[in-house]
Amino acid sequence: MPKLTTTTQFLLAGIAGVLMSAQIASAQDCTPKHEFATIEPGTLTVAVTTYVPHSFIDDSGNMKGIDGDIAAEFAKRECLKVKAIAVDPAAAIQYVLSGQADITTGDWYRTAERAKVMNLSAPLYTDQMAVYSKEGFTNVSDLEGKQVGTVQGYLWVADLKTLLGPSLKLYPNSVNMQQDLFSGRIDVAVDGYSTGVVAEQKGALKDVKVNVAAPDDRVRATKEAAQAGFPYSLNATDLGVALDARIAEMHADGTIVNILKSYGLDGTAANTGAPRLVE
Repeated sequence: MPKLTTTTQFLLAGIAGVLMSAQIASAQDCTPKHEFATIEPGTLTVAVTTYVPHSFIDDSGNMKGIDGDIAAEFAKRECLKVKAIAVDPAAAIQYVLSGQADITTGDWYRTAERAKVMNLSAPLYTDQMAVYSKEGFTNVSDLEGKQVGTVQGYLWVADLKTLLGPSLKLYPNSVNMQQDLFSGRIDVAVDGYSTGVVAEQKGALKDVKVNVAAPDDRVRATKEAAQAGFPYSLNATDLGVALDARIAEMHADGTIVNILKSYGLDGTAANTGAPRLVE
């Protein structure tokens, strides 16, 4: 490398100073709208479960999924770094309750029972009920007179039990249910729409079609689907104010719709309606 002249050195030093000043100014340009404490100052600590497409950590160690992208956008708008901690779903809530994480991701239902021990953010999206069938069924009436399977724990299970009686078979998970659907042991399956979209993208559903269930008064979940939110500590009320305000912004400016669509969903799940709790 040739030796730099004094003039050149002076010019380079000046350029470096300008760049450094620009970087400092850029960092200072980010001004949060809200004041709230986090477990680690300047950082949003997130307990990330693996529940595709809602929540997961990618190969680079980045928080992803619908919930993950919304949480990352919240952190960006509030000038926070993100610290993602991979956790088992069974331990995620405890991470928040014990003060190891500010929030957790993973399609967490806003339930009355959960609200007794922690706060829940404004609704992010709804967990839509979907019908899985080779025929492309969309109506609850299409289920009548058929062998139907669904997964335990969903909001629609009780209503389907009342409607279908012994024709309804419950499964511990989606994989077992789908196997019976493929083999013909059940005629139709009912599961979450987002789960089906992921399975379709992977080619795992073969010739089975997944459609959001049409509204039907007999199954409440078709008209008032469960709302998902971010669980956070009862003591973190200022964080909750910021979360709710930013979530409202992201609904208004289309961010949440775009995030849903980026994972293959149609975006209608962003129409959450007024906040409500699953009893």
